[in-house]
Amino acid sequence: MPEITDNTDKSRFEALVDGTLAGFAEYSLANGIIAFTHTEIFPQFEGQGIGSKLARGALDQVKEDGTLKVLAVCPFIKGWIQRNTDYMPLLYDAA
Repeated sequence: MPEITDNTDKSRFEALVDGTLAGFAEYSLANGIIAFTHTEIFPQFEGQGIGSKLARGALDQVKEDGTLKVLAVCPFIKGWIQRNTDYMPLLYDAA
C-alpha cells in the first residue's frame, strides 16, 4: 500500500512505495480551488492500483481540509471522480 503525502514544495501529492516515489498528482492552488493538472505513475509501478490509491488519498486530504474545491483538469483525476461519485461534491462546478 503506498503512502500518499502532500509535497507542498513541489505542488503535488506523491505516492511512495517503501520510500520510493512511485508517482504523483500535480496541482495548483488559487482562490480556494485546487486544480489537479497532471498525474503520472512510473512504469515500474503501473498496473498495481497505485494511481487509484493516489487519487483517493489526495482527494481524501482535500476533503479533510474542507476549504478547497477541486478542478479536475487532469483526465485521470476527472475519470476517477466520475467512477467514484461520492467525491463529486468536491468538484468546483458541482451543482
